[in-house]
Amino acid sequence: MKSFILLNELHFHAFHGVGTQEQLVGNDFVVSLKLRTDLSRAILSDEVNDTVSYADVFQSVKEEMEIPSRLLEHVAGRIIQRLFDDYPTVDEITLTLLKRNPPMNADIASAGVEVTVKREDDIP
Repeated sequence: MKSFILLNELHFHAFHGVGTQEQLVGNDFVVSLKLRTDLSRAILSDEVNDTVSYADVFQSVKEEMEIPSRLLEHVAGRIIQRLFDDYPTVDEITLTLLKRNPPMNADIASAGVEVTVKREDDIP
């Protein structure tokens, strides 16, 4: 059985960016996650200890988003590594990280990265 924990469109104000202005005033970011894990025990037990708590996942992501970085790629890699470290039953992560209204002189809603990593993959 393939099963996933989903967290869709988590909103954060953070200080990621190359530009000085972004580092000073920050910007709004949106994170979405798809975590592959075995949910079969939780399906039967109805116990949160038999699954990956999305409230705990949110807290892990929030803590990583609070650490300023220049590149979204770096933030995404840190979040993925943290989630693998914190949740050993997660086998694969797809993470989307978007910066809303990026300062690039364009009419654009957001720009960002999407990364899919399996636990056995090497994370640089």
